[in-house]
Amino acid sequence: MSDPGHETHPAVGQGLRSRAEGLASALPPLLADAEHLAQTVLLGAHGRRRSGMGDEFWQYRPLAVGDEARMIDWRRSARSDMHFVREKEWQAAQSVMLWSDEALSMRFCGAPGKRGSKGERARLLALATSVLLVRAGERVGLARMDAPPRSGPLQLIRIADALAAAIEAEAAGSAAPDYGAPRAEILPPQSRAVFISDFLGDFDKAEAALTGAADRGVRGAMLMVLDPMEEDFPFDGRTIFESMGGSLAHETRKAGDLRDRYLARLAERKDRLEMLARETGWLFTSHHTDEPAQKALLWLYGALERGH
Repeated sequence: MSDPGHETHPAVGQGLRSRAEGLASALPPLLADAEHLAQTVLLGAHGRRRSGMGDEFWQYRPLAVGDEARMIDWRRSARSDMHFVREKEWQAAQSVMLWSDEALSMRFCGAPGKRGSKGERARLLALATSVLLVRAGERVGLARMDAPPRSGPLQLIRIADALAAAIEAEAAGSAAPDYGAPRAEILPPQSRAVFISDFLGDFDKAEAALTGAADRGVRGAMLMVLDPMEEDFPFDGRTIFESMGGSLAHETRKAGDLRDRYLARLAERKDRLEMLARETGWLFTSHHTDEPAQKALLWLYGALERGH
């Protein structure tokens, strides 16, 4: 029985391959950067660390009631007075859905020309995570694609294409909300998920998304991406603060007086997100756009491992 996520007819396969090659040729920067970033993460097999059908050795355990004689590893048992069973890792593919926030707030960059925007870092990490997961045989999806997760290299092309469309929309100045929020209803039940955002918008929406995901048996990781300027608040004197969409604005003559209150509210937001993650069985951390992307990628991949 063929996998519905893969085309098997020769003509269809050739057509899809040609389209994929065309897409790949139009997406060298982001896809190449994601591939390079993934290459820097030297990881072994993406094992489930549970016994079951697979090729990789996991552990020896004593023979138990109900085990068949053919399961005994006689070589290991010969070194003991007990009979031992050789178990292998369970290697069934899991589904992982990624959401990369495309709201206007993600377009912020405190030092253009020196580092990228929050949205650029989020897209890179989403695609690099996809590369690692696909190489491990997992099914991966992107929230903006509105399609179920799939496996295989062609899925990477689809994801890169979708992220390229987001880049084009941003460059064209397309309409978007000031702040984004993931949607739990698009997540397959019992799957894994990765949310990458600045999480600076309405906290109630983030809370609804995570509790909704937990109700569907979804576990995963939240990565809060911030520009260093948003962490340091290096403002003083007369300053006009304005949201990326221009819907919010505040002018002050003494910006330095706001620093302590701002930093306290940011710390409170992080604490609330971390508590929400613990309550729903997720993991949370923050990342700055002036930090190496590899650090965040390692954390994301490890968080998916720990979330089993």
